[in-house]
Amino acid sequence: MSRTRFAVLVASVPLVAFTLVGGFLGREAAGQNPYRHLRILEDVVSLISSNYVEDVDLGEVMDGALRGLTEGLDGDSAYLSAEDVERIESGRPLPEGGIGVEVRRRYYLQVVAPLDGSPAARAGVLPGDFIRAIDGEPTRFMSSIEGQRLLRGEPGSTVTVSLIRGSTQEPYDIDFVRERLIEPAVSHRLAAEGTGYVRVASLGPGMSEAIANAVDQLVVDDDATRVVLDLRNSATGTYEEALAASRAFVPGGTLAIRQEHGDRQTPLALPPGTGFDLERLEDPGRSYRVGSPAIPGDSTAAAFGQPLVVLTNFGTAGPAEVFVAALAGRERAQIVGQRTAGRASEQKLIRLPDGTGLWLSSARYLTPDGEPIDRVGVVPDVAVDVALPELGEPLPEEDPILERALDHIAEAM
Repeated sequence: MSRTRFAVLVASVPLVAFTLVGGFLGREAAGQNPYRHLRILEDVVSLISSNYVEDVDLGEVMDGALRGLTEGLDGDSAYLSAEDVERIESGRPLPEGGIGVEVRRRYYLQVVAPLDGSPAARAGVLPGDFIRAIDGEPTRFMSSIEGQRLLRGEPGSTVTVSLIRGSTQEPYDIDFVRERLIEPAVSHRLAAEGTGYVRVASLGPGMSEAIANAVDQLVVDDDATRVVLDLRNSATGTYEEALAASRAFVPGGTLAIRQEHGDRQTPLALPPGTGFDLERLEDPGRSYRVGSPAIPGDSTAAAFGQPLVVLTNFGTAGPAEVFVAALAGRERAQIVGQRTAGRASEQKLIRLPDGTGLWLSSARYLTPDGEPIDRVGVVPDVAVDVALPELGEPLPEEDPILERALDHIAEAM
């Protein structure tokens, strides 16, 4: 069979499958026979086998159909190969080398965010860039799991990534040298008189305590009376750490809501006896640490009660979005920047009998008021437009989002 004809066939089957499943779900909701459309899919495969002008590999055709079924769900759900299933189940880590990007599926693979200090960040890769190919292999039918695997390798090895940004028609190729990736630490500085700045590039283990300590030092050592938290391009970490970080700034109540299959919703609030006792904040001799009962300490409790502004962009994703939504939903901070990624969900692996598997979103996080974050994102209180340079051009030195945030928090005082 010619490559062109086979490509057209494989590309069309996911569309057929997606259409059939859409009808299947609609009819199921309407109370009609939910299995009729599955029989139609079986008929389509049989007709292809008996009528198409050339012999086809039905195994490849069905793989395409299964990819199409999951592609219609969200950017993280996927049909996985047996190789990827075995790696996930065994817990075998990916090679240490990488270019430092988090990706999701959006027709092609799309960059969610580059990691601070990574090869991708230094090359000017931005949230929203599309990865058209990895080492010449198109990403059109590639899951995010497979894409991450192909981007990883031994430190010092090379990988060629073809990128598209905005309305660019021709991909821009970058040859990356993979590096050992290190999770960035929380950093802080005085950004302006009386205004502290904390950079949070990840919400991995230990980051909640690091954030609290950074704010504490800014207030105690640098006399900061207000704080800017920068969560732009923060797309890795855990939801547990995001909630723990929220407790440093939110005195009580619901921080987020976890939604599971069947619309089961679980409010996530402060555990009894944790967080900060606002009635005791007036005592300067006491400190209230993250996730622990209010106890005496050596620093000032007021470190956690300062006015806050949080910076976001399209690369603020996952745990960072839950953190931002908690602070915004509890009216604890103003959000300045851009709408977040809309990627606040958890996935689980379901192994299939032939060794392949389904990687399905099994839970989503909602705002404290029950509004969706996944696919929607968190909308900033103060939106800032940022012009994107062409691929290959250096990123501008000015930072309009930070500048607007510094003006905003100073005006609010």
